[in-house]
Amino acid sequence: MYEANGSEVSEFVLLGLFTFRPMQHFLFIFSTVFYVTIVLGNLLVMFTVYFDSRLHSPMYFLLANLSFIDMCLSTLAIPKMISDLCSGENTISFKGCVIQIFVLHILGGSEMVLLISMALDRYVAICKPLHYLTIMSPQMCTWLLVGSWVIGVIHSVVQLAFVAHLHFCGPNEIDSFYCDLPRFIKLACTDTYNLEFMITANSGFISMGTFFLLIFSYAFILVTVWKHSSGDLSKALSTLSAHLAVVVLFFGPCMFFYLWPIPTVPIDKFLAILDGLITPILNPAIYTLRNKDMKKAMKRIFSHFLILRKIF
Repeated sequence: MYEANGSEVSEFVLLGLFTFRPMQHFLFIFSTVFYVTIVLGNLLVMFTVYFDSRLHSPMYFLLANLSFIDMCLSTLAIPKMISDLCSGENTISFKGCVIQIFVLHILGGSEMVLLISMALDRYVAICKPLHYLTIMSPQMCTWLLVGSWVIGVIHSVVQLAFVAHLHFCGPNEIDSFYCDLPRFIKLACTDTYNLEFMITANSGFISMGTFFLLIFSYAFILVTVWKHSSGDLSKALSTLSAHLAVVVLFFGPCMFFYLWPIPTVPIDKFLAILDGLITPILNPAIYTLRNKDMKKAMKRIFSHFLILRKIF
């Protein structure tokens, strides 16, 4: 048998979300529809920002990159789950599982930093409007984007460094539809209590700390606006509520996965679906349905498309 990482386990069995066949059929249809919607919705946001010159601003630049990360996060696990539901083959190789964990934490770490960058963008736009274009210059936006990916890679490498020495010689069933560290390390043939603590400290507390930092930042922005101009408070609240919704949707499942001491499988699976299928749909919906500029830009692009279609 192929030995991966010095172990006897060459593949893992993903137990998925349901064993009841009719529920699997429903999940297959549900997941397929939602995944197609995720791809189309996020591609629409990215194309709209790219092709409409009126949206060439720091906020929309960061939003387009958020859509790209969300689409990648879903693509990392959902197509595999759909394929497993269709074929009945629910295994993943040892290397495939490790790669999935590695990419998952790159994308998660990058999105975390990107959300901080979006909070910085809103702070400068609302609290320092006269200096907005100077501070949030194209160079600054590029550095923020590069920094988010670099930090994501570093975070992922550190996570995998914790488990590089583990041996897997027996159990190989993961009670989920994708691989992630909390479930992965529990299958090791050694005592992983200290390792689980390190993983919690690295991912859980960083997620919680970043979450409260963002909440404090948005609260600070609202207080600043209220002190200087109470008339602009409703406008600022409308703008920031979309950002707050995205922050809660992203960090809520993360904090539960890594900080909740008692594993509760039904809630874990519900949050996994929320994280993989619901949140990537809600992000573009929240930003587009509540944003007049995005809706106008989409209408312009759609009108241009209809004109070109009539010509050709």
